[in-house]
Amino acid sequence: MFQNPTVPLAPMTPDAVLSAFSYLRAVEAGDTEAAAGFAGADPRMPALLVDAAERIIVPVTALCGIDPDPCDDSFALEAVGQVLVATLRGWAQAGPDAVEGIARAVIAFVRQVLTEEECGETVADVLRQMEAVGFGQALDAHPVRPTTA
Repeated sequence: MFQNPTVPLAPMTPDAVLSAFSYLRAVEAGDTEAAAGFAGADPRMPALLVDAAERIIVPVTALCGIDPDPCDDSFALEAVGQVLVATLRGWAQAGPDAVEGIARAVIAFVRQVLTEEECGETVADVLRQMEAVGFGQALDAHPVRPTTA
């Protein structure tokens, strides 16, 4: 069976993380006004969402390191994750009109795969956790340098 090792992703910038997750949370909350504001503020929003989605989807579906004894289901899950990310990348090529569809696909993935509703966890909780991880990685990779006066 084909195996495609996961290549580590370059960290997003702190601003990109905040923009992408602010938009995702606004869409998830049904706040269309805020979502429109976030999407309009950054023309790169479709690409930012795909970048954030890849950081959510790939680690969850990647075969490497997750399953010590991979089976057919393990390979299928990894393939589904790769197809989803590739599909989102294709949608992003459509430009700003694709931003809501990309966000809804990411939110659906988070709801179906990552959210433990039986434990009282919500999609918003998971998005906040993912944002915190992404923001921490971004700060580590892009430390704030003091400006000199």
